[in-house]
Amino acid sequence: MSQSAQILADLMTVIEDRKANPPARSYTTSLFAGGVEKIGSKILEEAQEVVDAAGEAEAVGQAHLTHEAADLIYHLFVMLGYREVPLEDVAKELQKRFGISGLDEKASRKNSD
Repeated sequence: MSQSAQILADLMTVIEDRKANPPARSYTTSLFAGGVEKIGSKILEEAQEVVDAAGEAEAVGQAHLTHEAADLIYHLFVMLGYREVPLEDVAKELQKRFGISGLDEKASRKNSD
């Protein structure tokens, strides 16, 4: 497993452990206590910050984008952990989409609704 894939797996493991064994002084625990509404609000906030950072120029903008992307991924993982969606399930979904045009994949979802 690559180092980047390993850190994502490790992060998800920590988040899942926080749900199973919630420490009193834990930001993740406080997010879980707020449920989908609180976690979702943070995901929306962080997504906007990613978009804003992407518009910033040069190395400072790139560093800011990297920081905000990490925040967004963390909060998305918290939502997955809250809803008990294994990271492996997300990976399998992405794998199913490999080799399929994004436009075709999106159109197939509309036809199956």
